[in-house]
Amino acid sequence: MAAATAHDPVELTRLALTRVTALANLPETTARIIATVEDPRSSAAQLHKIVSHDPALVTRVLKVVNSAFYGLPGQIASIERAIVMLGLNAIKNIAVAASLGQFFRATKLCEGYTARDLWTHCLSVAVASRELAKRLKLPIADEAFLGGMIHDVGLLLALQVWPEQVRAACEHAKTSNQPFTEIETEHVGIDHCTLGAALADKWQFPKTCQLVAGHHHNPARLAEASRQIVSVVHVADTLACQAGLAFPLTAAHQSLDEPELRSMGIDPAVVASLKSDLPELVKAASAFLG
Repeated sequence: MAAATAHDPVELTRLALTRVTALANLPETTARIIATVEDPRSSAAQLHKIVSHDPALVTRVLKVVNSAFYGLPGQIASIERAIVMLGLNAIKNIAVAASLGQFFRATKLCEGYTARDLWTHCLSVAVASRELAKRLKLPIADEAFLGGMIHDVGLLLALQVWPEQVRAACEHAKTSNQPFTEIETEHVGIDHCTLGAALADKWQFPKTCQLVAGHHHNPARLAEASRQIVSVVHVADTLACQAGLAFPLTAAHQSLDEPELRSMGIDPAVVASLKSDLPELVKAASAFLG
């Protein structure tokens, strides 16, 4: 395929979404679940009706609900009970995880990393985002989890359309302190943030997810009212990359110094405690990572 840099970002985004039709369309059940949960008029009964018609998803939800990740007392045997116990947003997140995971195959990103590693990284960031929001006592834990889960999906989109250019960018990033988005732009012509925001919009994800996908490397560029979830995912992404969890190239060189954290309204002590706990937290989410 011709070098992506022959086009402008708007044209590249349109081209990517056109050429990867399978990725650009979520499974019907997942799309219905997202639409139902995002509709304030919807009820748990409506969600139960949708989920119960997908036996594979029911099995997945019950597996996750009964995992150490949620730590609920006793075993939950019915999807109806799971919805009541966890809430609509948590069920939506499980459905999205089950759907997105199938898109991340063993395709090589670069030497030593595949798209499956990128998926494990996304789920690690989701876990870290959820936990950081909880420890900061922010009422956005489920939203932060979803944002973390989809934050790097633009890189998957680029990999499917321009694999050679993406691999070159990843190889370059291994030995460079340059921001990953700048390296992508040099090799691909567009960065994963621009592509991810467009894909989240195509999927009709909440606006917060579109902002996370588009700005998780630079939350300060957003208006203050839109920064909270993006900042949480930014910190989680940086921690996961610095810890070398699965695919560490996109944010390994981002700093989390105390002044920067405080400017985002995030307590540095909370971040330090999360950093030490993160490997075990990801392990506890093995039901997702499997």
